[in-house]
Amino acid sequence: MKRSGFNPRTKPMSRGSWKNSPSAKTVQRRREMKRKVRQPTVAEGSRYLVACRGEPCYLRVPGVCRLNPIDETIVPCHSNQSRHGKAGNLKADNRFTVPGCMFCHAWIDQNRVGTPRQEKFDVWDLAYSLWEPVRARKMGIQLEETVR
Repeated sequence: MKRSGFNPRTKPMSRGSWKNSPSAKTVQRRREMKRKVRQPTVAEGSRYLVACRGEPCYLRVPGVCRLNPIDETIVPCHSNQSRHGKAGNLKADNRFTVPGCMFCHAWIDQNRVGTPRQEKFDVWDLAYSLWEPVRARKMGIQLEETVR
């Protein structure tokens, strides 16, 4: 076995030092940043989910939806778009839900038919544009008017 050109270690390896730790000012700044981020409570998020109860399917995917007005399989369908907060195993925010039957929900979430993502996004966006004013009236929320 050939020896390397390095000499044997004379002192033990260092395990880090206090010099690398953050200063008190940095720790304080991090603490303030943590305070600023306010996570919605379960009650605030569930208001949006409760608003979907008793509603018809808004997704209405042609060839998939049964369009039954008294369907008992209506569930809140979250957006699958990253601009709404969807990432990896994270769901989108509860504000971005649309009532949909189980068949439309499966079509949106699973890709068994081979539908392009953009087509699913378009269906969901159309449903959300129809659902948002209804939900706002139901929850008593003022919608923000967009200036174009």
